[in-house]
Amino acid sequence: MSADTQQAPPGLTDEELAGLDAHWRAANYLSVGQIYLMANPLLTEPLRPEHVKPRLLGHWGTSPGLNLVHTHLNRVIKARNLDALCVWGPGHGGPAVLANSWLEGSYTETYPDITRDASGMGRLFKQFSFPGGVPSHVAPETPGSIHEGGELGYSLSHAYGAAFDHPGLVVACVIGDGEAETGPLATSWHSNKFLDPVNDGAVLPILHLNGYKIANPTVLARLSEAELDELLRGYGHDPIHVTGDEPAAVHRTMAHAMDTALDRIAAIQRAAREDGAGDRPRWPVIVLRTPKGWTGPAEVDGLPVENTWRAHQVPLSAVRTDPEHLAQLEQWLRSYRPEELFDDAGAPRPAVLATVPRGARRLGATPFANGGLLLRELPLPPLEKYAVPVDEPGASTHEPTRVLGDLLADVMAATADRRDFRLVGPDETASNRLQAVYAASGKAWQERTLPVDEDLDRHGRVMEILSEHTCQGWLEGYLLTGRHGLFSCYEAFVHIVDSMVNQHVKWLRVTRRLPWRAPIASLNYLLTSHVWRQDHNGFSHQDPGFVDHIINKSPEAVRVYLPPDANTLLSVADHALRSRDYVNVVVAGKQPCFDWLSMEQAKVHCARGAGIWDWAGTEDGSRDPDVVLACAGDVPTQEVLAAAQLIRRHLPDLAVRVVNVVDIARLLPSGEHPHGMSDFEYDGLFTADKPVIFAYHGYPWLIHRLAYRRTGHAHLHVRGYKEIGTTTTPFDMVVGNDMDRYRLVMDVIDRVPGLAVRAAAVRQRMEDARLRHHDWIREHGVDLPEVADWSWAGSR
Repeated sequence: MSADTQQAPPGLTDEELAGLDAHWRAANYLSVGQIYLMANPLLTEPLRPEHVKPRLLGHWGTSPGLNLVHTHLNRVIKARNLDALCVWGPGHGGPAVLANSWLEGSYTETYPDITRDASGMGRLFKQFSFPGGVPSHVAPETPGSIHEGGELGYSLSHAYGAAFDHPGLVVACVIGDGEAETGPLATSWHSNKFLDPVNDGAVLPILHLNGYKIANPTVLARLSEAELDELLRGYGHDPIHVTGDEPAAVHRTMAHAMDTALDRIAAIQRAAREDGAGDRPRWPVIVLRTPKGWTGPAEVDGLPVENTWRAHQVPLSAVRTDPEHLAQLEQWLRSYRPEELFDDAGAPRPAVLATVPRGARRLGATPFANGGLLLRELPLPPLEKYAVPVDEPGASTHEPTRVLGDLLADVMAATADRRDFRLVGPDETASNRLQAVYAASGKAWQERTLPVDEDLDRHGRVMEILSEHTCQGWLEGYLLTGRHGLFSCYEAFVHIVDSMVNQHVKWLRVTRRLPWRAPIASLNYLLTSHVWRQDHNGFSHQDPGFVDHIINKSPEAVRVYLPPDANTLLSVADHALRSRDYVNVVVAGKQPCFDWLSMEQAKVHCARGAGIWDWAGTEDGSRDPDVVLACAGDVPTQEVLAAAQLIRRHLPDLAVRVVNVVDIARLLPSGEHPHGMSDFEYDGLFTADKPVIFAYHGYPWLIHRLAYRRTGHAHLHVRGYKEIGTTTTPFDMVVGNDMDRYRLVMDVIDRVPGLAVRAAAVRQRMEDARLRHHDWIREHGVDLPEVADWSWAGSR
């Protein structure tokens, strides 16, 4: 079905063809104008250097292809009355998407000062990549966008996330051939094995092969059509090819390809929804081959540009200083015949808008790209239903994530009809003790099943694929289109999506400043199978550094919680699932953990974010504490309480305060983070001049960085993970990193004035215990009985 090798298929009338071509030329004209012009938008006078921006920024190469796709999506949306969304993978195509939004009117509705006339066109041009204006990518500021695209690789997973549980939605996804070389994109082709044709919408990938990246050819564009077909069919798609450089032929072929693809999608959905077809369908994919920089300058300074890598960004770079470049730019702009496209006032002529849909059907106005407009409150049940009983601290143990799993199962059940909650994770739901959700929803799966398989479900809303990138992309697309979710992951391997979460935080930060963007449900991470209980998997599975990564990001958008037991995990999870426009990182263990707080106490403690556990310390209020034992995280909390108990036994006259931190941002100054403490609060909690021995879940220097401005920072001593790990016993992990209870008692003795001599014998006992531990585990393979069988004895 190639336009350059086959007669154009029937379908378009000459009038429809003329309208499509007019719209496409108008979009191309507006794209070029945004890159170059700051005045004279309609070329009502000869082009002069002062009409051109002093700094030329933007990307032309992909824009004509994106304009073609947008033009033809308009036609089928209007003709078929579709609810549609488009994910623009080539983020460098910002000029194209802005141009089309302006043409259809959604841009002016969003930004009334950018009117659809000559003056508005001038502002549209000048603001692009200009100080105080808009970015060059398909950014959050762009109406109709859910995908920034500045970092490549995530468009297709975002598109599938948008389609899940939106059965009436068609999500087109333009994939650039440079983006197609990334690992995340390559894996996301497998998303079609998880798309339910009954309850989900459809994704129409459009692989745009224009041949080049910034400076090199692209791999897929150099494959023969036959070899590329084999690849795409191997991914489970049915390819439809559109190839050419003659506009009329390409328009006709593209229209036929769009109609063919949408007919196939409709047939697949009808077979599944009405006839009960259960086999995994082969969904269509359009392969669009057009020249890079199509319709732009063929040559510049004697070098080929169109259909080469030189068309990637700004083909004519010296327009202000080189008269020949200026003449070429004017010739290029006039080649689109703007007088045919815009009236004397600068408004698009009726022929340009003939195939543009109306109202919310327009791609720039679809509510599916402004998900907060569609968002409903999540039906969260009362936490008391799941709370573990705590008559006294440390008298029982539970697996915190297993307790949370019961709550998530009920949320999944409560959303069974409305289908707006999903749990995603890389093959770890059961490993992370969340398998209770399977009673409410199985695991999404469209491939064949075998008798040994468990919990697979063609209509399931638990998403598991061994690709953290794909999980993240699915969930981001799901949230951005108005739904809720949770990403459960091993702590060490969530780093795989470091860069993706960067982009999502940036998106949230920008959208908070856009009043027309309604708040969306937060991106919630549950990080478990964490560093201190990866003793069986070893060093490769031990890395708590995602918290360091996140805490660097925009304070208004990131939150980090380290609940120390099951009830605090329930409280934190409830808060995170109710929140909007945040990235919430919750770090919690899946192994048996002591229950410290009742549900009511947990709610109060989590709301406070950090507080004194007076039942754990020995201060009586008659004097200041001699030392503060602080902790953040479940294992650090246990070690601090064990240390406090040892001090109570061996140094009974010492006044000890125990402080637990759930919300790590509480350590920051109030001026640096919305959750931060004032100096007055901080000094009241930690004191200004007493030693603070802080056992922290992750890398200890993070705590120092958060607290470095505090008055008492010189007295702060932090123990945490020091990148010492192996396959060993649980307690040996904390000993190896000097965060064990005996080491903490030694730190107290070393840092409280006067104790070094007075408590020398106690310190020696602690050191001896560490040596006994070393010998014991090497002989017996398990921890010392006094450690393995330890429990909180309170004041006894």
